[in-house]
Amino acid sequence: MKKNFFKPIYIYFYITVFLLTTFLYYGCFSNANSLKEIELRVHFIDVGQGDASLIQFNNKSILIDAGPDENSSNLIKYLKSCKVETLDYVIATHPHEDHIGAMDEVLDKFKVNNFIMPKTSDSSKYFEDMANSLMKHNITPIEAKKGVNFLLNDKINCSIIAPNSSSYENLNDYSAVLKLTYNDLSFLFTGDAEAISENEMINNNYNLNSQILKVGHHGSNSSTSKNFLNNVKPKIAIISCAASNSYGHPSKEVLKYLSEFNVKILRTDREDTIVLSSDGTNIYKLK
Repeated sequence: MKKNFFKPIYIYFYITVFLLTTFLYYGCFSNANSLKEIELRVHFIDVGQGDASLIQFNNKSILIDAGPDENSSNLIKYLKSCKVETLDYVIATHPHEDHIGAMDEVLDKFKVNNFIMPKTSDSSKYFEDMANSLMKHNITPIEAKKGVNFLLNDKINCSIIAPNSSSYENLNDYSAVLKLTYNDLSFLFTGDAEAISENEMINNNYNLNSQILKVGHHGSNSSTSKNFLNNVKPKIAIISCAASNSYGHPSKEVLKYLSEFNVKILRTDREDTIVLSSDGTNIYKLK
C-alpha cells in the first residue's frame, strides 16, 4: 500500500491553525515561559470563600481585600512568597469578614503606605481588629469614593468609581470598585458591589469597559447583571469562591450571562490561585 506522506502535514497544519486561533481569541493567553520580562502581575489569591487580589508592578504593589480570618496564614505566606515587604496601597472594599477577616494580620506583617476603605463600619470582631491595627500603626484611612485616583507609576492609573452614594441599606453596595488601566488594558475589581451600585456606575456614564472583570460578590446573582456586562464588555472574568460553598456561588444565572457574552471564565474554586500578567496590550496566564 502506498503511504500518504501528506496526511501528517495536513494534520499538523490544522492543529497549528487551531492553536494560533485559540491563542489570539483568548487575548493572547500564554504561560510564564513566553514572557521575557513580566511587567504587571495580578494575583487572584485562593482564600476560600472570600476575596484577595495582589497587584504588582516594578516593585510597587496593591492589595485588594484580605480574605477570611481562617485563611490568614495562607494569605501572609503567599504574599511573602511574592517578595512583598511593603504594600503601597491596601483597599478594604467593604467590612465583611470574607474580605477583611485577615486584614489585621496584613497590617501587622507588612508596611502599608496607604489604606483605602469606604466610610462605613460593622459591629464584627474583624472590623474592630482591623480598626485597632490601623490605629496601632498610625494609619489614617483614605475614604473610598468616586473621584479618588492614584498612580501606581507613570504607566498605571487607578480610579475608584464606587461607591457613589453616602449611604446604602446593604453593606455590599458600599464596596470600593477599582478600575486599573495600563496602556490599552483595563482591570475592574468590584468587591461585592450589587445591582444598586452597578446601576449607579452605569448612570454616571463611567467608562466601565475592561478586558478583565473580577466578578462581583463571588458570582452571586445579586451582582453582574446583563446591563452591567454590556457596559464592561469583559473578555476574561475571575470568580473567587470556595469549592462546594453553602451559598451556591457562582450562580448558574451569572455563569449563563458570562457565556452569552463569550467571556472566558476563570474560577479559584477550580484553579486555585490565578495569576495574570500583562505588557499593557496582551494578557498572559501564568498560573
